[in-house]
Amino acid sequence: MTANTRRKLLETGLQLLLERGYNGLGVQELLQATRVPKGSFYHHFESKQDFALRVVDCYMAEVHAGLDACLDDDTRPPLQRIRRFFELSRDKYGREGHFGCMLGGLGQELSGTSDVFRRKIENCFVVIVDRIAGCLALACERGDFDAETDPHAVANLILNCWEGAALRSRLWRHPAPLDDVLDFCFRSLKAGSAFTP
Repeated sequence: MTANTRRKLLETGLQLLLERGYNGLGVQELLQATRVPKGSFYHHFESKQDFALRVVDCYMAEVHAGLDACLDDDTRPPLQRIRRFFELSRDKYGREGHFGCMLGGLGQELSGTSDVFRRKIENCFVVIVDRIAGCLALACERGDFDAETDPHAVANLILNCWEGAALRSRLWRHPAPLDDVLDFCFRSLKAGSAFTP
């Protein structure tokens, strides 16, 4: 029962944080939505900040699962694996109402006011970049694009473009900016030096 209560709070909190951000999330509202008593919340979490950081961990568990499923799929060429990860992310954003990436949303909201969140979210992005860079290195070895290209620099550029497009997609409530970024990035990669940061 205790584990179920914690999971219910985190799952509901993830959707509320995505939709409303940290400052728009009220603990009382979360308790009402989950029908969990206040004491149970503070049994599992020290504070609202602690709760939100644990929600980020849950979100990253989903991201890791997506990265594993896509980037470790050796039935596809490396560039297709990376694109598939972003396409599946785009589809997930759509199912959730086009609110985009929770990391990007919280980063924009809190990075100027909370070093704890700024570091947490940047560390999450570093993990994603490292995984993408590893797959890009495989693509370089295969000769899929210019071997002089720095995989980490390209991975950072792709993620930066993606996060900007996720914001525009949230504003528009439409996936078009995400599709445009994917088309541009992967067309540029195939063109070779045109995408060297």
